[in-house]
Amino acid sequence: LWADAISKEMESVKVAFKILDDGDTVPRDHQFVRCHMIFDVKMEDFRRKARFVAGGHMTKAPATLTYASVVSRETVRIALTIAALNGLQVKCGDVMNAYIQAPVTEKIWTTLGSEFGEDAGKMAIIIRAIYGLKSSGAAFRKHLGECMRGLDYTPCLADPDLWMKAQARADGTSYYSYILCYVDDVLVVHDDAQPVLDRIDKFMKLKPGSSEPDMYLGAKLKKVTLANDVIAWSISPSKYVQEAVRNCENHVKENFATDFQLLKYAPNPFPIGYEPEIDISRELTPDEASYFQTIIGVMRWMVELGRVDIGVEVSQLSSFLAYPRQGHLEAALHIMSYLRVKHNSRLVLDPSYAEIDYAEFNVDADWHAFYGNVEEALPLNAPKPLGKEVELRMFVDSDHAGDKATRRSRTGYMIFINMSMIDWLTKKQATVEGAVFGAEFVAMKHGVEALRGIRYKLRMMGVAVDGPTYIYGDNMSVINNTSKPESVLRKKSNSICYHFIREAVAMKECLTTHIPTLRNFADLLTKCLSGKKRRDLVRGVLFDIYDYDA
Repeated sequence: LWADAISKEMESVKVAFKILDDGDTVPRDHQFVRCHMIFDVKMEDFRRKARFVAGGHMTKAPATLTYASVVSRETVRIALTIAALNGLQVKCGDVMNAYIQAPVTEKIWTTLGSEFGEDAGKMAIIIRAIYGLKSSGAAFRKHLGECMRGLDYTPCLADPDLWMKAQARADGTSYYSYILCYVDDVLVVHDDAQPVLDRIDKFMKLKPGSSEPDMYLGAKLKKVTLANDVIAWSISPSKYVQEAVRNCENHVKENFATDFQLLKYAPNPFPIGYEPEIDISRELTPDEASYFQTIIGVMRWMVELGRVDIGVEVSQLSSFLAYPRQGHLEAALHIMSYLRVKHNSRLVLDPSYAEIDYAEFNVDADWHAFYGNVEEALPLNAPKPLGKEVELRMFVDSDHAGDKATRRSRTGYMIFINMSMIDWLTKKQATVEGAVFGAEFVAMKHGVEALRGIRYKLRMMGVAVDGPTYIYGDNMSVINNTSKPESVLRKKSNSICYHFIREAVAMKECLTTHIPTLRNFADLLTKCLSGKKRRDLVRGVLFDIYDYDA
């Protein structure tokens, strides 16, 4: 089995070397590196894997980038939403032996080992970006870019790993085709995606079996048909969550069985009333602290994949990574106990248009006396918008002085394109606000800043943004101050946020209105909720969690 693995690897890697003839010498500006065969067993199927790796630690660091950049997760969610909105296909491909397909950018040579048979002992110049070199990632990224340009795709200026190209359908309608690159994984959004993958395959070999995407960064991607017969993409980290909980259970049993354990029943992520910032239990040992840091990292990834229902709790525990206590680890295991039962979540990227009551917003307010003829700053180099337009909404909230140790408040917001949640945040505020009013204003300012970036990205992706962003908040004082020109505010720390938002409203970049706390989804990202309120809010943004019978 190992011999087969070595043979398979050497068959692909030999193209990376230019073997010198007897008497030839290596150019003086080339550096020497040793190469090694690294062995591994893939745990999912116990397949033997051999990889020929260069000792990149022996070479000088390149002056420029040494890594392959990747498309942002926010961009992926936007692209899948736009694909469903415009009825486009989504297919994925995986580049085979990715780095070896790219020319090397470093000047290096090596002496061949016994793996090369008759050529063992000869000198060879490395001409391909084999694994282990400092510049291999950047070299492949450059090679991939040349492939995209060869297909007449251009990088999006808001995300250089999103490549786009205007296309026309047979019925005369136009849209943008996208290729999203995550190192050697490519995701194609096109009316007929397979021919695009076939053209990429001619430039650099793809693994056989391109199809609709199945997994994305540990989450299950799946098409779903909603009750209104709309077809949408959904993201479910259920498998990742189950594996994480299983690994956690095994680790705790083997290492901490006498001190820690998972609960049999945990209806909420945190114990009721637990405040991690005032926990004075014993300090964790180095091994316990290291494991606490590990599972917090795992759970932060769950939040990134859509598990916003544990966002606040994970964010609070993340503040104690450098100096955790016993209570913090117990709280982390409490979240794992909750996830053991509530693992089956699904974030649906629903392209349906939301039912917005436009009468709730003060559209006709006259702001000219305060801010003049202000207009939203539109990018002059944005491509022509094609395809269906979208509407943006944001739900924003903050608690007040929720941190018992510092009395700092917490910002939380969720941003939707149509009915698809594509961005969210839960974060402790950088200042101590003396009133709920100030904390809510700070939260809304951070949300509007994020919205400004998303509106820019959508326009640079060629997506038509229909009108302002509709912002929902549950503090009536803040809504009055941002929707009625006659309101005034003098406190400097708050007036910065006050004028920032009011000017955005004046230029019709966004509009604000009040929403009851029980309907404000952002409440999930500012407080540790429980009971019916929590269940109702979670059901509004995630499918399955409270409808799944464990």
